Amino acid sequence: MFCERVRGCGDRRSARPALAAVVGALVVALSACSAEPATSLGGHAKGPTSDDGSIPTGSSLSPDDSGHPAIARLDPALLAAVREAARDARAAGVELRVTSGWRSKAYQQRLLDEAVARYGSLAEARRLVSTPEKSAHVTGKAVDIGPTDAADWVIRNGSDYGLCQTYANEMWHFELSTTPGGQCPRPHDDASG
Repeated sequence: MFCERVRGCGDRRSARPALAAVVGALVVALSACSAEPATSLGGHAKGPTSDDGSIPTGSSLSPDDSGHPAIARLDPALLAAVREAARDARAAGVELRVTSGWRSKAYQQRLLDEAVARYGSLAEARRLVSTPEKSAHVTGKAVDIGPTDAADWVIRNGSDYGLCQTYANEMWHFELSTTPGGQCPRPHDDASG
C-alpha cells in the first residue's frame, strides 16, 4: 500500500494528503506535456507550425493545396503563375512542388537565427536567408520550388509565366519579376543585397 511506502504515515487518513499531493503533481506534469509549445528566450515557439507557413523538412505541397497557409497566403498573381506553370510542367512529365511559400515574420526570423548559428555570422547567413523586413516570402511574393528537376524546368520556362529565379545561389527561389513571356532579369548573386 501507499501508506506503507511513505515514511511517517501513521494511518490511512494521514496518507491521503500525501497521496493527493502525488496525484496532483502527476496531473500538473501530464498537463504540461500536452500544453502549448514552450518558447525560447527569443519568444519563438520551439518549432514553427503550418500557421507560420512552415512545411516540414523533406515535405512539399501541391500548388493547389490552398488549405495550407504557405500556399493560401501567397500573392494571388504569384499563385496563379505557379499553378499555371505546374500544369504545363506536369504535361511535360515534371512534377512541380512547393517547398516553401508564404512565411510569418517570426518564422523568417527563426530561419535567419538558425542560419547565423550554423554559418557563424549574420553576414554569411544573409547570403542564404533574408531578414523578415526584406524577405519576399513574408509578403507572399516568393516561392521555393522542388524537386531539382522542377526548379530546373522553371528556370528554363518560368519567364513564360513571369516567374524568375531571384538568386543565383538558390535555384529553387522564384518571384514574379517580369510579365508573362518577358525576359527575366539577371539573378542577384545571393539574398544579402
